[in-house]
Amino acid sequence: MLDYNELTVPEATLLQRELQEKVMLAPYKGPLNYIAGADISFNKFSTTVYAGIVLLKFPSLIPVGYSLVKKEVHFPYVPGFLAFREVPALLDAWEQLPLKPDILVVDGHGIAHPRRMGIASHFGVLAQQATIGSAKKKLYGVYEEPGPEKGSVSLLTDRKGQVLGNVLRSKTNVKPIFVSPGHLVDVPDSLRILRQCIQKYRLPEPTRLAHNAVNQFRLGAIPEGWTGMS
Repeated sequence: MLDYNELTVPEATLLQRELQEKVMLAPYKGPLNYIAGADISFNKFSTTVYAGIVLLKFPSLIPVGYSLVKKEVHFPYVPGFLAFREVPALLDAWEQLPLKPDILVVDGHGIAHPRRMGIASHFGVLAQQATIGSAKKKLYGVYEEPGPEKGSVSLLTDRKGQVLGNVLRSKTNVKPIFVSPGHLVDVPDSLRILRQCIQKYRLPEPTRLAHNAVNQFRLGAIPEGWTGMS
């Protein structure tokens, strides 16, 4: 893989366009025994990134363990290009996993991105892994607000009407989440699978647990490396 620390933003734009041509969106037909969530923690002015992937059984969503990595990055903090700060550390965390999940849910966007290359798509293409993006905020696209009840959905599209994903109300009267396919899965299956990951919180369990793990890791409460759970 290229050293992203050496890239300029124009070079990163070209790389996004090259990678986008490799994104495959199709119904997910593989097994689904394990799912994982990936998240990153960092200060936008810091060069240190804390990356975590939590592995869970599916559909029980019982955690199996987590892989945590700390990495120095020097690519600038630029909206739309955060994958260049985050993907290298996530790939290191991925390599530490003793068992790879069937689906990886990434805290961020898949194709719901100006160049259709959010972090879930970027990671998915490089790792050749089925990925789904689950984001807390919209980066790109237009949508109508879904109903206030848990489970309400509306489409997220570009301005030409091309469907990029779904806006899902994961908890009644709480801000929705933005679900888009990353790689090797399509829009309907991204939503179908993610819905099965929603419990009582706004965030789906895979990314919620990954978020908690990386923040504990950043604070020094849990160690770097792979930690299995009984």
